[in-house]
Amino acid sequence: MTVAISTSRFADAVYRDRLQRAAGEAAARDIDALLITPSVDYGYLLGYRAPAMERLTCLIVPAQGQPWLVLPHLEEPLARHELGQLAADLAIVPWDETEDPFWVVRDLLEGHAMRAGVQDQMWARFVLRLRAALDPIELVEAGPAMSALRRIKTPEEIDRLRLAARAADEAMDAIRAERFAGRTERELSARIRELLLAAGHQSAEFAIVASGPNSASPHHEPSDRVIEPGDAVVLDIGGIRDGYASDTSRTVFVGEPPREFRLMYDVLQRAQLAACTAVAPGMTAEEVDRADRHLIGEGGYGDAFIHRTGHGIGMEVHEEPYIVEGNAEPLRPGHAFSIEPGIYVAGTWGARIEDIVVCTEEGSEVLNRSSRELISVD
Repeated sequence: MTVAISTSRFADAVYRDRLQRAAGEAAARDIDALLITPSVDYGYLLGYRAPAMERLTCLIVPAQGQPWLVLPHLEEPLARHELGQLAADLAIVPWDETEDPFWVVRDLLEGHAMRAGVQDQMWARFVLRLRAALDPIELVEAGPAMSALRRIKTPEEIDRLRLAARAADEAMDAIRAERFAGRTERELSARIRELLLAAGHQSAEFAIVASGPNSASPHHEPSDRVIEPGDAVVLDIGGIRDGYASDTSRTVFVGEPPREFRLMYDVLQRAQLAACTAVAPGMTAEEVDRADRHLIGEGGYGDAFIHRTGHGIGMEVHEEPYIVEGNAEPLRPGHAFSIEPGIYVAGTWGARIEDIVVCTEEGSEVLNRSSRELISVD
């Protein structure tokens, strides 16, 4: 499959469509307006990430009518530059330093709204001041409406996820070709971040290096522990490329793995493949979780698989849908998420394999291509 190089911003028509669909999602939930401050949601709707600061910037998406963008006067030039022609689709409302922006929002909504959806990552200070200024307008969660928009990826978004996955694969392959023994976890983590950037990521968000007994801690923070022969090492790496995230995990062994570890890893590898294979339209998220959990349990490691099978991915590393027991949501084409079962034997070792998988009309596409075999490193 040919993957085209993409730029950071989509065409304006994409953001016009997103704004219209956001208004539709608000109306469907009996929400009169969505209030979106600088965040991933803001970037999703407008195509740029406004600076998050103590001065209020708030995109107001009404269920009907033209959206407003309330922002500090000094931020207006930047907004117009970043928005380009899309600025004509918004009513831009700059406020001066001596004005109260929360009352600017109230004046715009007064008489037009009784329920307003507050974006998930809005600062508490903004929520509290909006609640006071907008009373008696009821503030509710905007998260479900925004999640409904963002959880199904378009082909263009999947292209970007594919590019990010390939870049992460390149970094993973490169680090597994280097020497591990005698280096610290922190040193290898820093090296992985360099490799992620060299492979085309704009930012390296995380680079977990968990060695020896630390490999049994799923979210271990790299330390000054020196990696030694006989260590299992879990590598969990990812970053942002063209606005979309990568996330992949592989496990290596320093020197020759003992038979016990090989047997455990074989269970894990078969379980991860089973979950990837189970992905198809109509299959529920919890059924995919059961596919790998069942095999890990049969292998005798059920109590050592201590987290969900996966999480959605897109502009954020973790977003909906979550692949976990209790989530009966049917998978749909365009859902993108991780499949990352792990086995963790406390105090001894652990292993994890993680790929990004997209639900397609035909079944699934695994975006990561790097080897899932247990690789011995020096």
